[in-house]
Amino acid sequence: MLTYTVLYLLTLLFKAVLSLWISSLENKLKFMSSTNGYVVIGLLGPTLDSGKGAERWERWRPTVALCRHENFLIKRLELLYQEKFKSLLEILVEDIKMISPETQVKTNVIDFEDPWDFEQVYGSLHDFARKYEFKTDKEDYLIHITTGTHVAQICMFLLTESHYFPAKLIQTSPPSKFHTEDPGNFTIIDLDLSKYDRIASRFNLEQVESISFLKSGIETKNRQFNRLIERIEQVAISSKAPILLMGPTGAGKSNLAKRIYELRRSKHLLEGRFVDINCATIRGDAAMSALFGHVKGSFTGAVQSRPGLLRAADGGLLFLDEIGELGLDEQAMLLRALEEKVFMPMGADTEVSSDFQLIAGTNRDLALQVREGKFREDLLARINLWTFRLPGLKDRLEDVEPNLNYELEKSAQHMGKHITISKEAREKFLRFAVSSEAVWSGNFRDLNAAVIRMATLALGGRISVEVVEEEIERLRAAWHDPKEQAAYSDRDAELLLESLIGFDAAAELDRFDRVQLLDVLQVCKQSNSLSEAGRTLFASSRGQKKNINDADRLRKYLARFSIRWQQIKGEEE
Repeated sequence: MLTYTVLYLLTLLFKAVLSLWISSLENKLKFMSSTNGYVVIGLLGPTLDSGKGAERWERWRPTVALCRHENFLIKRLELLYQEKFKSLLEILVEDIKMISPETQVKTNVIDFEDPWDFEQVYGSLHDFARKYEFKTDKEDYLIHITTGTHVAQICMFLLTESHYFPAKLIQTSPPSKFHTEDPGNFTIIDLDLSKYDRIASRFNLEQVESISFLKSGIETKNRQFNRLIERIEQVAISSKAPILLMGPTGAGKSNLAKRIYELRRSKHLLEGRFVDINCATIRGDAAMSALFGHVKGSFTGAVQSRPGLLRAADGGLLFLDEIGELGLDEQAMLLRALEEKVFMPMGADTEVSSDFQLIAGTNRDLALQVREGKFREDLLARINLWTFRLPGLKDRLEDVEPNLNYELEKSAQHMGKHITISKEAREKFLRFAVSSEAVWSGNFRDLNAAVIRMATLALGGRISVEVVEEEIERLRAAWHDPKEQAAYSDRDAELLLESLIGFDAAAELDRFDRVQLLDVLQVCKQSNSLSEAGRTLFASSRGQKKNINDADRLRKYLARFSIRWQQIKGEEE
């Protein structure tokens, strides 16, 4: 059975080599003309690389021959070997130093008892690949697949194909008529996975691990959500195109974007930073400066230059949460940056470049915003290639229990102590959590907050029935309190609040601040002046002030939320 599997995989390997022959010639010329040198990772071949005494120079040895090409400089050779072939290794290293003194040879022990055992060989090479510190922004890597057993060659191929080795393949061969001065030929093979469906298939285990990683290790049960994450995993590994994450506040868009970044980075698909910002928190010149940067003196307050978030994300991933809050000017510049990889910082005379992947998040209907003239149709078309809608917790009630377990573990790590919940307490909380009483308006943020409160109140680190009952009453009050409903009943005030500070920023306000601010906005909308609104709001306390200035007092309160009176009254753009 093993022999058949090896032969089948060898067939796939050599078909790929043959199919890529033409494109590899172009790569070969490119590499031969380079003067920087490359890093080659290869196995010591106990048969092909062997030889002792002067007669060894009469043999064609692939690893030695690889270092003898005049126009192909190897800066470093990472030579993998089995301990039992150490004497051969020493000879080989000395020979390479003699013919290519500019090549640094680093040796790495890779031990497996049976070089024909696929599991052993793959496991050892996989461990090496995961531990090795690749610097793809500074070095180019080649994987030498001429030496080693056929099983080893197949494993090196598969690890390169799955991006554990962020490299191209190099295949060497002897000259047609052997001559001691002729190192033979080599071929560079650049794997383009989009062309080879059969050999591009991932091991099922690798895909399961990636999907679990995107879900933070939470064993979710909702079929729709699991299918969604499977599709996101495929796109995250295979595409650099923009991704649009839609869903209600608290559905986990920010966390998922960070996980996508970490997954891509683990596959060496990007090397840059993860940069994120909530677009609802920036407006006007502040938005332009934050995103695209500015030069010193470009506007009042620009006392020094600022690179901007797009440049900070060069080579990495930029997450723009609540992208629908961006102004039309910022949208236009973002579109050009996505399409042409260049943009103009504020006040600059020259363009700058940045190659980043974009993930956008929103809880708005962007198509509706396009119809209303609030969002550019061309930008939506550009970011709408991969759109995923994350369901809220209310739509995934079967996932409450695994997420409860996850939040308990996270709280325990954060608090530095072991947190458990009694069987009765767990059952009581879950019955409430999946009942019609549970609104989960804040989605996973509500669940996270509930677990944190229960963990904090747990005596001895064990959550009791009494603690759960207290938390259930707190959640009921937050979702159904008549006083709260009255405070929130004026939908106009809520819409005004969201338009002033952004949907996410409004949702993240403490309950106390939100209720108070909504009441203040209602009074302001009904008043003719700032002073009138101040007199209404401070009617009880104004008599206790020595210097009464209701307008200034109200102005300072609004400034805490970056709100101006003129904005409330619609007197400025």
